[in-house]
Amino acid sequence: MPFVSLIIPVYNAEKYLRRCLTSAMEQTFKDMEILVVNDGSTDESLAICQEYAQMDPRFHIINKENTGVSDSRNRAIQIAKGDYLQFMDSDDWLTPDATETFVYAAQKFNCDLVIADFYRVDKAVFTEKQHIRERGLLTREQFATYMMQDPADFYYGVLWNKLYRRQVIADNHLEMDAQMRWCEDFLFNLSFIRHAETFTAVQTPVYYYMKRKGSLVSTDWKKPTRCY
Repeated sequence: MPFVSLIIPVYNAEKYLRRCLTSAMEQTFKDMEILVVNDGSTDESLAICQEYAQMDPRFHIINKENTGVSDSRNRAIQIAKGDYLQFMDSDDWLTPDATETFVYAAQKFNCDLVIADFYRVDKAVFTEKQHIRERGLLTREQFATYMMQDPADFYYGVLWNKLYRRQVIADNHLEMDAQMRWCEDFLFNLSFIRHAETFTAVQTPVYYYMKRKGSLVSTDWKKPTRCY
């Protein structure tokens, strides 16, 4: 079984998708499966996904009708085999050691959730967000205290700068709310935190987040998918 399942929902992302998938494929940590969910794309996204699956057997393509990013993630969560789950969006990309950084922290502290810093990309400008101030092992109570101080911070509200212990999700039947069109990432994190016990954060940036118009969803689902 792979140690990490990396989940990537895709909708009409042909412009950015190769950069995203290449960064996943070239991770220094190799014991992983890469679950790519094509959410009914109408461009060349599916063909690009299949191209990577032919190059690397760790890629597994889930091709489905367009039902939105939350349902896409849920489909992948249901079949994921990794001890931990990692998420990314198809228009973003990872540093080469992103998964290795997550795994090192997870194993060092035997924790349920790892959070890392990231870069925000605005055209050619990369800005390190430097949201991570507390390092080391945190209890649920300590983590919740920080969260209450700034609940809308990226630190808490998104999936892609985190590594989740899959057993916590499976044991408590956690999933993304596919009926929600905003803040579903944040609500999933709240549910996970209720059941997780140990947390840690690393100050190393592992993710390049590029904000742009359009998203992983179709016209019918074009609502904010990130709560911040």
